[in-house]
Parts: sequence; C-alpha cells; structure tokens
Amino acid sequence: MADPLAIVIRTENHDGCTVLSVRGEIDLATAPALQDAVDGVLAGHPPALVLDLSEVDFLGSVGMTILVSAHEALGRSDRFAVVAEGPGTSRPLQLTKLDEIIPIFRTLSDAVAAVRVEG
Repeated sequence: MADPLAIVIRTENHDGCTVLSVRGEIDLATAPALQDAVDGVLAGHPPALVLDLSEVDFLGSVGMTILVSAHEALGRSDRFAVVAEGPGTSRPLQLTKLDEIIPIFRTLSDAVAAVRVEG
C-alpha cells in the first residue's frame, strides 16, 4: 500500500473545465486524498470535470469507486471524462467495463474538448 503522501493532486482550469491531475498510486492509503479533492471540486458545481490519471501508476478498486461516484454526481456523462493512457489505469477500467460507462480518453486535450462547455 502506498504512503498517503505518495499522491499529488493538482486542480486546474482548462477551457472552462475543471481538471484534477493526479500523480502516484490510487489505493486504500491515497484514496481519501483523491476523494477529498473530488468532493471539493464537486461542491463548487463545475460545468465539467476531467480526472487526468495519465501519471497514475496503479488504480485500485477504491479509485474506480471514486470515478463512478464523480460520474454519478455530475449527472450527465458528457460533463465528466477520465484520461487513462497507461496500463496501470486503462487496463483496470477495461477489465471492469467502466470504460463502457465513463468516457475515457488517451489525452487531456481530447478529454477537455469532449466535455468543454461553451459560453
């Protein structure tokens, strides 16, 4: 299990969309930090949210639960996307078939373009 300090989360705005960029491992030790970051963003009622997991080496089931919760909280799948390009993130999402529920992209620019809210 990873050290809870082994996760780094940045919040940025890209073209009117909130992006949470995560680096490290998402497991039982680090998931509370990610959950707090997601909850903080969702409390502000963002028009769209992208979770960039391109620098995540491991995505455990607790992390996937956070993704599903964020997807459900936003209410519309076109307002939420995940960037997952490496085997540590894309493979678990494919094996669990979450990639059929949550929009998954290989690049941040593609994800932001898909959820961007005009105006």
